[in-house]
Amino acid sequence: MTHSEVKIDIEWHQAGAPLAQLILAHGAGAGRDSDFMQDMANRVSALGVTVGLFDFGYMQMAKALDKRRPPERAPKLLAHYRDVLSAQLDDLPVFIGGKSMGGRMASMLVCEDDIQVQGVFALGYPFHPPGKPEKLRTEHFADIPCPFVVLQGERDTFGNHAEVTALAAQAEDQGWPELVWLKDGDHSLKPRKASGLTEAQNRQLAAEAIAAKIAEILNG
Repeated sequence: MTHSEVKIDIEWHQAGAPLAQLILAHGAGAGRDSDFMQDMANRVSALGVTVGLFDFGYMQMAKALDKRRPPERAPKLLAHYRDVLSAQLDDLPVFIGGKSMGGRMASMLVCEDDIQVQGVFALGYPFHPPGKPEKLRTEHFADIPCPFVVLQGERDTFGNHAEVTALAAQAEDQGWPELVWLKDGDHSLKPRKASGLTEAQNRQLAAEAIAAKIAEILNG
């Protein structure tokens, strides 16, 4: 597969009588067919929001060659995401988001003037690389023009509860996202067994928070 063969291909998880569509991008290491992406798409679509999943170009090539590839640079990822948005469903309000890197790209994409969506959802936002809290990826937050919700595990090594709460206090009201915390969750929202919670429970809470926020935004 060459770059010229990269295609825009959205896998739709249809909701019955949907109130909106949510196009979700995958994280850096696993594509749209990962358990996390498939399960979240199924959970959200069961709550009345049609979900679209896609693979970025580098992930399409990795699958075609059966060989891991690093993510492309942000400009290329954003260009692909923009092309995916042009293939959205015509008749439903549009929300975008993603897991980790995918959520970050969605939040950057909406800062571009001609992108019109109703809101952004990030599942495990990579506030900083693990172990490097000084390398923040939040500089564009103040430019995000629509509702932005981050669903974050409390133990996420890319930004845990204590770190992100401190960052939010510093940011005051300058475009900081609305935060939904998943108890004891890691970067994929998975809690430890000792917490008494399950991964499925945290995923369901995240899906319910997304669906509720979409309904709230649409009802104005």
